[in-house]
Amino acid sequence: MKRVTIGDRVRTHRAELVWGALIVLVYGAVTAGVSLTEAPAVSRAMTLAIHFSAGRLDLGGPIGATDTLTINGSTYWVVGPMTFLPFLPYVPFEGLWEAARWIVPAAFGIAAAWMMLPLARRYGPGGRATWWLAVLGAFGTLLFNQALRGNDYYLTHAEAMLFTVIALVEWQGRRRAWVIGLAFGLAGLARPPVLFAVVPFGLALIWAEPRAMRRIVAFASPIGLAIVVAALYDAARFGSPLETGYGISVLTNAALEKSRSMGVFSIRHVPDNLQHMLFNGFGFRGRFPYLVPDSDGHSILLTSPALLAAVGAGIRSRTAAALWASVGLITVLLLLYYGGGGRVTYGYRYFLDATPFLLALTAMAARRQFGALERLLIVMSVAFVSYGFVWIAFRL
Repeated sequence: MKRVTIGDRVRTHRAELVWGALIVLVYGAVTAGVSLTEAPAVSRAMTLAIHFSAGRLDLGGPIGATDTLTINGSTYWVVGPMTFLPFLPYVPFEGLWEAARWIVPAAFGIAAAWMMLPLARRYGPGGRATWWLAVLGAFGTLLFNQALRGNDYYLTHAEAMLFTVIALVEWQGRRRAWVIGLAFGLAGLARPPVLFAVVPFGLALIWAEPRAMRRIVAFASPIGLAIVVAALYDAARFGSPLETGYGISVLTNAALEKSRSMGVFSIRHVPDNLQHMLFNGFGFRGRFPYLVPDSDGHSILLTSPALLAAVGAGIRSRTAAALWASVGLITVLLLLYYGGGGRVTYGYRYFLDATPFLLALTAMAARRQFGALERLLIVMSVAFVSYGFVWIAFRL
């Protein structure tokens, strides 16, 4: 085993500081620039945080807005608690209510992007490939696109990315069961599909240490607590812990209304979702810039093609098997969901729920092969993600 010297640690810390500074600079500058193109406004999430601090769970209005449900004169927003909880520290500071719309998602995005470096180190081959893989996670996935738009819905993707990456880094590190469970639990509160990853990783823990009941309990407890919190929140709003509101909320989009009429989850959604996830491409127009993204989302191969390299990781190791099983379970759920890849979006943003697992697999594959093709795919991923950002930010 290679001995880690003090010099190695100093170089590692220096690299992390440089990486962190780069992330803060790029993410911060882009967020500031985009914020100047939008009219100042207090977001729904900030409003809900203000009401929550006063003992209310309702949004207050307007009645009939998308994803709301009015019960006994009170209008509720059907999103989960992680959409507004990060805004609570801003409640006492009215002067920051508008700015919080941008600060909170960007902060989670910066944290998630910074964690891409330790993720690349834990799963990848080391050397220069580490930086290529970190760049892929931070700038070559829709994390970069979603975290910097000041959008309440997109915030949950940045949150889930952060906590999922923390869980994956811990899995390849000290593997403390309670840390992994807590991270997955928080990710699930932000984006419930991520909780499907609990099954393969829980089984991997059991297979590794079948008699370690303490570790299994430590893993399951925070996940169970997260589920209880979500259930209590739904019960307080809608009268049942099993009612999330998504199946009965107001929809102002006719296409979504028609899709939901077939069921929130249905096999009938699979063909359209699969087409958008893998095969839907850009449109074309006769003036610059010529490629036109579909507002209902397009293929993940046209946002993050470098994730294709994940196939090189194989399935022989327990970790690789758990990662692939997580990708599969989450993807199946997304394909069954009526919402497609996320309306009025760039790319198939819901696939961000599975992306951290593919990033880890891509890093594992790099141990076997990391050459010119892999670098080209990463460059293409950064270019595609950046194109979407510029397209939307400048309303091309």
